[in-house]
Amino acid sequence: MIKTTLCLGVLGILWCGGVTAQTNNLNYDKALADSLGADEYGMKSYIFVILKTGPAKLDDKQQISALFRGHLENINRLVEQKKLIVAGPFGKNERGYRGLFIFDSKDKAEVEAMLQTDPAIKEKLLEAELFDWYGSAALPTYLEASGRVAKKSP
Repeated sequence: MIKTTLCLGVLGILWCGGVTAQTNNLNYDKALADSLGADEYGMKSYIFVILKTGPAKLDDKQQISALFRGHLENINRLVEQKKLIVAGPFGKNERGYRGLFIFDSKDKAEVEAMLQTDPAIKEKLLEAELFDWYGSAALPTYLEASGRVAKKSP
């Protein structure tokens, strides 16, 4: 009985100590957290998009090339507007997954409207699945560095 009580007491102290440790971030920057829309955990909501091969079947290589050129131009436009914060292709896979986007938005209707400005999506070469996603509020800050690490522009 004494061993059980002692064990429970020790576990209680360890648990309380762990909770306290979670609330004391000495590096916390309130101004930065507020500017990024961070909650108390440094997180926020985004819309995560998986791009898949769409139902359109086009044979005209010039048309396909023009649609994907427009797709890349649209990505760059949305990045410049700070709406799209992550974009990139997947390697070849059996599921038809082509790439992903992460939008700095929690409004699916807004993201749907932005996706319709992409010619490859609009013409159904690609289709999008949208998911609510909870991630680090600091994610958009990587864009600052990304422009300085690439030797070539897309």
